[in-house]
Order: sequence, then structure tokens, then C-alpha cells
Amino acid sequence: MSYYYLLTDGAKLVKSGEKLQLKKEKDILHTIFPHKTDQIVIIGNIDITTPALKLIMKHHIDTVFVSKNGRFNGKLEFQKKKNVFLRLKQYKLYEDEKFKLEFARSIVIGKLKNQLTFLQRLGRRKSQSVAVKPSVDGIKKLIEKAENADSVESLRGYEGMGSKYYFKVFSNGIIPKFAKFNGRSMHPPKDNVNAVLSFLYTILFYRVDGLLEAEDLDPYIGFFHTLDYGKRTLAFDLMEEYRTPLCDMLTVTLFNLGILKEEDFIEVIFSPENIDFPAEVDEGDEKNIDVFGEKIGVLLSRDGIKKVIKQFEKKLETGYIYQPLNRKLSYKEIIHQQIKHFKRVVSGEEQSYKPIFIR
Repeated sequence: MSYYYLLTDGAKLVKSGEKLQLKKEKDILHTIFPHKTDQIVIIGNIDITTPALKLIMKHHIDTVFVSKNGRFNGKLEFQKKKNVFLRLKQYKLYEDEKFKLEFARSIVIGKLKNQLTFLQRLGRRKSQSVAVKPSVDGIKKLIEKAENADSVESLRGYEGMGSKYYFKVFSNGIIPKFAKFNGRSMHPPKDNVNAVLSFLYTILFYRVDGLLEAEDLDPYIGFFHTLDYGKRTLAFDLMEEYRTPLCDMLTVTLFNLGILKEEDFIEVIFSPENIDFPAEVDEGDEKNIDVFGEKIGVLLSRDGIKKVIKQFEKKLETGYIYQPLNRKLSYKEIIHQQIKHFKRVVSGEEQSYKPIFIR
């Protein structure tokens, strides 16, 4: 199955027979076969004709609309799936405090161990071993604490502390001098490394969210992140284990291999009346506001977005040994397998959720 990112301003998505075509003037930019398509992400100003929209709805293609900067604007919602019994089980599990604690523990330990692996790889360089060691030791202690945590709230605290250790030395792995990183920032990202991280986290979120709905799970009922009105909490929960292997490592690669250049970024001033920065999948940090109520952010240019999307899709095709099946799968397949695994946990076929760990 295919995923399409459409980002040509002024283009139009039209129906041609039983196909979709993205056209600009007389040129055909993309041809999309609906029966082979899982998701379409429409970035920027692209028109959709009524016949094209009907064809999308006919095939229930998960369609997400975002701004040119990756800000979530909305998505097409279709008739809810019919597996009400699965969703009832999911709602009942939300009331099960023991399940919530064990699930949250798995999510946090999975994320911390993947962050630890990244830092240990970084620490193998002689030039970085001393600088990285405090963060490595700190995350190791947090993993021990998480294994014995007695509440979801404490696990949220350990996850937050782990991110502080992790991002304190994250920039040590990035070589180019133009790649700035002054700690994790969002709403908006304040440097070019954060711009890439934010965009990658966002498109990863769309991928996980679409697969949850395809498997009849309710993306609004999660067990680790706090519930909130309109917040697709389960998608937030189940993307955590992929942040490091799919987004963080890719970010470092994009800079270190020279795929992203300084000209692939733009600095933008956002006023309260015109806030248009990437949708974030983390708890918001709204402290980046000056006395005039404006925010200065760094965003990917259109060409930069193209490069990041291309490399993200390439990364998703990378093979990795999936331990539950003891065979190599692409990351794209692993994400789907993990969601099916969670579905079996909800239905009672398996006892507990086990995240993936990178080696």
C-alpha cells in the first residue's frame, strides 16, 4: 500500500476514471490508485474537485490536511468502523488502573532504552564519551526507577527527565556548524534541528494515527498521555517507541550526510493572529513569547520538506529484525505489526504490550 504527500501550491487533485491525478495546468504531477493507497497528506494550497473527493470517500482513504509548515488543519473522517466490541474492551481497559500502569511502564521503558542506545552509540566516539556519560548514567537510573514505578504520574515524570538528559547532548552527534540545536523547543521550533524533529514527529504521528483507525481502535483513548478533548492520545502513546529510531536518528543523518543544507530553512515571525507552525505531538511549551506577543521560529522550506519526506519514506522501508516474528521486516511493516499486537492485547488474546527496542 502507498502513502502520498502532495505539496505543490496551486495544483489540483482531480478524478480520472478510477484514478486520482494531481495536476498543475496541463502537467500531471502524480497518479494515485485509490485501491492501493493508505493515506494522502495534502500540504499547502491544493484544490480537490468534488469527483475526486467522492472517490477518496468511496475508498475511505485516510486524508490529512496540513499547512505548508506541517501544521495540522484537519482530516477526512469516515463512518466509524463496526467493531464496537473491540472499542468497548478498550474503554473498559481505561478503567483498569493495573493495565494502565503496566502499559505506561512499557511505553516509557521502551522510549528510554531506545534513547539510551542512541547515546551509547554516540559515546563510542572518544571525543564524546566524557560528555555523554552523565546522560547515559542518568537514563540508566531512570530505567531502573521506571521498572519499579507505582503510578502513571511518576512514569510521566521519568519520561520527561529522560528527555532532558537525552536532548542535553543530542547535538553532540550533529557535525555541520549551521545545524543549530539549543535544547528541545516547539510551538514554534526555534532552530533548524528542532524544525526537522518537529516535522518528522508530526508525519510519524499521522502514520500511526491512520493505522489505529484502520484496525478499528479508538485513537482518542490512550493510557499513558493525559486525555484531553480532541486529543488523539493513543496515537501519542504508540508513536513513542519510534521517535529515536525513525525521527531522531534520521535527523542526525540528514545533517551529517549533507542532505539538508542551510538554505533548506527559513526564519519566520509568527504573531498571535497568524500562528502557523508545525502541529506538535508533545505537551506544549508556550514560553517562547517575547514582550510583543510574537514568536520567532525556524521552519523547513518547501524543498526542505521534500527532502525530509523522501528520506523518511526511505527509512520506513529499511529492514530490521522484528523479534516477535524473528524475521526482518521494514519499519513500515513493524509499525503496523505493533498496532496489531496492541489490538490483540485489547481483545485479550495477549497479556501485555511489548515495545520494540533498537540494538
